[in-house]
Amino acid sequence: MNTVRLIIALLFLAIGLIVGVLNTQPIVLKLLFTDIPTSSGVAIILSLLFGVIIGGLIVMATMVLPLYAKLRKASRPAPSAPAAPPVVPPSTPGPGL
Repeated sequence: MNTVRLIIALLFLAIGLIVGVLNTQPIVLKLLFTDIPTSSGVAIILSLLFGVIIGGLIVMATMVLPLYAKLRKASRPAPSAPAAPPVVPPSTPGPGL
């Protein structure tokens, strides 16, 4: 199952990179305080990369960290009650004494 997921992820990555390489039109990215001249292919590749990073962080924050905390809580030893002193039965003298 993990192999299938890896193949699908690599396939989508390859498609994204091919689309990025085939788009060579010059564009200008207008950010808050600056303008960055680049090609549309680079913009597509960067958008893909940022999307993967942001998606991974969201999955980590909503699924991985809570499950990790739950696992740590489950693997902690349970608090034990103080042990009662051992009960020693009264000794009775044997039949020949």
